[in-house]
Amino acid sequence: MRLIVFFDLPVETAKQRKNYRLFRKHLVKEGYLMLQESVYSKLVTNDATAGAAVARLKKSRPPEGLVQVLKVTEKQFATMVYITGDRGSYEEVDTMEEFVVL
Repeated sequence: MRLIVFFDLPVETAKQRKNYRLFRKHLVKEGYLMLQESVYSKLVTNDATAGAAVARLKKSRPPEGLVQVLKVTEKQFATMVYITGDRGSYEEVDTMEEFVVL
């Protein structure tokens, strides 16, 4: 399943911009991949890991702004329709398949 994080954070003051950068860095460090600006996705194996990931997000959330998390299955995620643009130009390794690094 996937966790999709949507966030809308204020960036008017220097402190708010810093909070935005720190939250974004936390997402990347936790393994989230950017789908669009302010929309990140992470692959999780089950409900327990999803719950733990959401708990870590709650701990690192900025004091201002809106952060939302949507949990979807891989089957639901695969039905995403791309209206404009091309998925091929945004390909990243984001599957549960095992691979060997030589």
